[in-house]
Amino acid sequence: MRLIRHLDDFTSDLRGGAVSVGNFDGVHLGHARIIGRLMRSARAAGGPAIAFTFDPHPAVLLRPDHVPPPLTTTERKAELLGRLGVDAVIAYPTDHRFLGLSAHDFFNHILVDALGARAVVEGPNFFFGHDRRGNVEVLARFCSEASIDFQVVEPYDAEGQIVSSSRTRKCLAEGRVEQVAAMLTEPYRVHGMVVHGAGRGASLGFPTANVDMVPTLLPCEGIYAGRGYVEGQSVPAAISLGPNPTFDEGRRKLEVFLLDFEGDLYGQLIEIDFLARLRDVERYNSVDDLLQQMHRDVEATRRIVQQAQESFRVPS
Repeated sequence: MRLIRHLDDFTSDLRGGAVSVGNFDGVHLGHARIIGRLMRSARAAGGPAIAFTFDPHPAVLLRPDHVPPPLTTTERKAELLGRLGVDAVIAYPTDHRFLGLSAHDFFNHILVDALGARAVVEGPNFFFGHDRRGNVEVLARFCSEASIDFQVVEPYDAEGQIVSSSRTRKCLAEGRVEQVAAMLTEPYRVHGMVVHGAGRGASLGFPTANVDMVPTLLPCEGIYAGRGYVEGQSVPAAISLGPNPTFDEGRRKLEVFLLDFEGDLYGQLIEIDFLARLRDVERYNSVDDLLQQMHRDVEATRRIVQQAQESFRVPS
């Protein structure tokens, strides 16, 4: 899979296939359904499958005070889409000139001239062009006039609710990471840099990595079970997100205890999967009470990680 950031890097071997345009934030099961149809359309067209997305999100320029917190970085998004089978991800460098294109100009300049699309696949709520004046009905007409196959893929429904990026954000804000994992193609993952903390965890027998500079949305405060990834190694991780009221610390922090791991993590990038929420952040009457609870959290984490599915259901 190739991540392309400029159309000048879009080579001729990637033309003449199937294209899907969207934000693909989080890469949830609805996105996976679109990509599944995209793959079939690409095979029928005898060309590659291309996902076209934006960097930054158009709302950063159009509605900077109402930008939804991102669920994935561009690199993570491309990684997940690549695992679904796309041949290339175009992360178009969004600017005001691009956002000023009419729906017709977007179709002609991007889909026809630049990408040479022979098929286009979108969800029913797709909008494009200046002021979002283009919709699937307009796109269907453009494609028909240009002899391009066009297909609309219905949303993915889970337990009576449509899976979407906004629903994913809502569940994260409520700490329902198990439900989030069931909506995504992989468990929800964040990354950040390990920085120096107070060092209290090591003195208690639980050396934690203090993680800062996380560019994506974090779940609500709580204690979580998950997985940590350091230099390609995956280990169970007990995660604390929030203040430390037992020690009268009110600052919200992301601290990760990697089970069965030894090594110096300072200055390293760490990735964290959130698998399950264990409990709220609580104040304890004594350090001993806190330590007993931390031991219970570690054992629960170990059990949850052992039971976690290694692969998640992806709809066709």
